[in-house]
Amino acid sequence: MKQFTGIFTPIATPFRSDDTLDEQGLRSNVARWMTTPLAGLVVLGSNGEAPQLEEDEADRVIDIVRAEMPRNRPMIVGTGRESTRATIAATKRAASAGADAALVRTPSFFKAQMTTDIFVQHYLEVAEASPIPVLLYNVTMYTGVNLAPDAVARLGTHPNIVGMKESGSDLAQIAEYIARTPDDYTVLAGSAATAYAAFCVGCDGAILALAQLVPDACVRLQRLVREGRLEEARTLQGRLIPLARSIGGQHGIPALKAALNLIGYVGGAPRPPLRPVSQQVIDHLQSQLDVFAVEQVPQLQ
Repeated sequence: MKQFTGIFTPIATPFRSDDTLDEQGLRSNVARWMTTPLAGLVVLGSNGEAPQLEEDEADRVIDIVRAEMPRNRPMIVGTGRESTRATIAATKRAASAGADAALVRTPSFFKAQMTTDIFVQHYLEVAEASPIPVLLYNVTMYTGVNLAPDAVARLGTHPNIVGMKESGSDLAQIAEYIARTPDDYTVLAGSAATAYAAFCVGCDGAILALAQLVPDACVRLQRLVREGRLEEARTLQGRLIPLARSIGGQHGIPALKAALNLIGYVGGAPRPPLRPVSQQVIDHLQSQLDVFAVEQVPQLQ
């Protein structure tokens, strides 16, 4: 049986104006997301500014989110670090704090040495030591390295490696991941702009930053594809693309946080060296959110 299917969102980490963690803001955000049809939350993902957090802050975020989530809603935690040792330590801490799975990004600093064999050994050691299931995380846009299908195929047979998130839009690679892994292996898409196509080639769900802003629409998109209502799904995908691009590669985390602020969540400011987006970008985001609201994407039926 596949684990961790459906739509998850990699939640933002809100900071106050003094660059400290906004604990109350995080609590209120999680409580609100728990009223949506999201399958669960991803804590300390790329959109959570995980590389910007100190270890004690990261552990505190996990504790806060778990306390606000019912146990039947999965909490996936990003535990990837540059060394295997540090990754294992972070994974064990997350497990102790109540994480249901670890999302482990590829190490990437020593890019030239990050071969398939190196990745396989790294993930096998993490999986063997982890008290919770492990999800591989390929996010080439940030790491500059790629987890090849050969590596995924070799790792997919390990009983504690239950799936992966692919943040890119290479549908051929996604299809190969699916074809070369066991039937109970979960493949999650990570790009909202190509989510429709990823569902069509067989992804079991997605981890989408966009789902923080429009969770009902993202959940509905997957449902439409599953039900074979492809024309409706394509139309909905088209509505989602402009906002997905704004908070994705175009403006990134600062835009995501600004958009959250606009719809009543606590986005806060990004942590330096990232800087808030300009007023012009905020106005553009508002117009995109307004248009989306006017379109009144139907709720789940």
